[in-house]
Amino acid sequence: MTTQDAMTIKLDYDLPEYPSFDPQYRRAPRRESHLSQADKALAIKNALRYIHPDHHAQMAKEFAQELEEHGRIYGYRFRPAGKLYGKPIDEYKGSCTEAKAFQVMIDNNLDFEVALYPYELVTYGEAGQVCQNWMQYRLIKKYLEVMTDEQTLVVMSGHPLGLFHSHKLAPRCIISNGLMIGMYDDQKNFNRATAIGVANYGQMTAGGWMYIGPQGIVHGTFNTLLGAGRTKLGIPEDGNLAGRLFVSAGLGGMSGAQGKAAEIAGAVSIIAEVDESRIMTRYTQGWVSAKTSNLDEVLAMTQEHLASKSPFAIAYHGNVVDLLEFLYEKGVHVDLMSDQTSCHMAYDGGYCPQGLTFQQRTEMLDKDPDGFAKLVDQSLRHHYEMICKFHDKGTYFFDYGNAFLKSVYDAGVVSVCKNGENDLDGFVFPSYVEDILGPFLFDYGYGPFRWCCLSRKPEDLDKTDMAAAEYIKAHNRRYQDNDNYIWLRDAKKNKMVVGTQCRILYADAMGRMNIALKFNEMVRNGEIGPVMLGRDHHDTGGTDSPFRETSNIKDGSNIMADMATQCYAGNAARGMSLIALHNGGGVGVSKSINGGFGMVLDGSERVDQILRMSMPWDVMVGVARRSWARNENALSTAAEYNKLYEGQDHITLPYMADDAIVDKAVQEMKD
Repeated sequence: MTTQDAMTIKLDYDLPEYPSFDPQYRRAPRRESHLSQADKALAIKNALRYIHPDHHAQMAKEFAQELEEHGRIYGYRFRPAGKLYGKPIDEYKGSCTEAKAFQVMIDNNLDFEVALYPYELVTYGEAGQVCQNWMQYRLIKKYLEVMTDEQTLVVMSGHPLGLFHSHKLAPRCIISNGLMIGMYDDQKNFNRATAIGVANYGQMTAGGWMYIGPQGIVHGTFNTLLGAGRTKLGIPEDGNLAGRLFVSAGLGGMSGAQGKAAEIAGAVSIIAEVDESRIMTRYTQGWVSAKTSNLDEVLAMTQEHLASKSPFAIAYHGNVVDLLEFLYEKGVHVDLMSDQTSCHMAYDGGYCPQGLTFQQRTEMLDKDPDGFAKLVDQSLRHHYEMICKFHDKGTYFFDYGNAFLKSVYDAGVVSVCKNGENDLDGFVFPSYVEDILGPFLFDYGYGPFRWCCLSRKPEDLDKTDMAAAEYIKAHNRRYQDNDNYIWLRDAKKNKMVVGTQCRILYADAMGRMNIALKFNEMVRNGEIGPVMLGRDHHDTGGTDSPFRETSNIKDGSNIMADMATQCYAGNAARGMSLIALHNGGGVGVSKSINGGFGMVLDGSERVDQILRMSMPWDVMVGVARRSWARNENALSTAAEYNKLYEGQDHITLPYMADDAIVDKAVQEMKD
């Protein structure tokens, strides 16, 4: 028996027609990988594994050309013609609801209105891909069209390894992305592995198929800005950021949320962006109020809206360092400052150096990547200098989880380190998780719970918004709950949806479980169609990342990846529909391990059972880790959970050491 005869699920024999490309959509820059001739041959061989041998001569030439022009093999010929988007679930082929739901989410990730570089399968974060190439995309779809509710699809770095028999309570899909052996877990080896077709950078929700457009980060940014205002600016718990100025950079996939979130929080914001197409995307969506490349116009609009205390989001088409120099020279006080350029890929186009236009950046990346890297380092150092100048005048700067401060350190600025020597203890400016989301949200278990109405009906989303808001209003225990109620109350008015009908909400363990159970009841009663639950991997228990998600864990375990791995494995054991474990996340390769999930609500009692087992676990594994690190709010939350689930669950809590006793013991050792 030949290999071809032994494989019944495979790409169609005939090659598809080569699709056309619409020039209005962004294209990924060329990716560098420094491949040897042997590596290039290996990359082509690896891509040809999907193709019938009769077509190898033709496709080898096409793949070689793609590798030369783009630094990667995308298999453009195999991209379906026209516009991809998350269609209503009933329009997909499939033998079970979960399989059709996954197809909705994959196509939503690649929607032209959602994806950063849709032709290169990049959803967001400069390089976060659904899978590596369009052959994988088509083959994944083939598997999902035949998968039953007693099979599990295994996907390794975008490659559908195959279907394996399991059972109805098992996950229908298990995904891993870019998990590398430790000694090879660095950017150079990862770039090579990606170029030869064996690694996929899934970012977080791109390769986990759960991205819901920039709305997914709007709520987190909204919470971050309000938290910064309350803890650093003295704004009361029932107040907002009216009359306050927020300045940052980036209007791409994730960063595109900044202006919108600041506006919802009541602030005036200026967001710098060098790529005019990204500005136009946010402007046409109504996610920024105005756009200009004139700094005097930026200043006039800023002063007008600060004076009237009216929210306003300004997109500045230009470099953020130019903006900071101008604002400093004019004596403008900035209350809050951050950066959300893709610094986890600073040398691959994620950060544009001062002095280069976006077009010059793209050309230099292609022609002189080493020279480009030197300019990046130079610009990062000066960018940091400007931030320090604003800090000295009272600005609160926070690292927004994009590896900005780590990139400054990598550019040679040792003084950015808290210990003055290395990055083990973090940096002189805090991560937004370290000072804000960690203690005031994650330690309580509040995190980015999200759902998608698979019918694509706006009325289904309205009904779920209302049901979630009613639950929160009836269980309003903390100011975080009230923030979330206001968020849901105004969500439709704020026009958050980009792509299919999805919503995000920061909820704690019990809130997530009970809202999920309510949604499943609504599906069961025929009030709404099927729903896909998920969350950002960036959550209480989903991600181990010392410069971001676990930056407020101070017992030394912030460098360990046990929590994300246990969260992933535990969700598999409890029957989540889809689970994903990735290397990298928003801070870059080797700097985090993150896990996510997807859970399809079909109205069944089976789903109720899985929700009751899995939803508390998914959150409380993180709260338990944080309480063991002696985080005050996590300790109280874990203690409450032990009482609530007495006789069923139990979290180990720490005895607290007296600092005086410890200091005495250390001193005696020294003596």
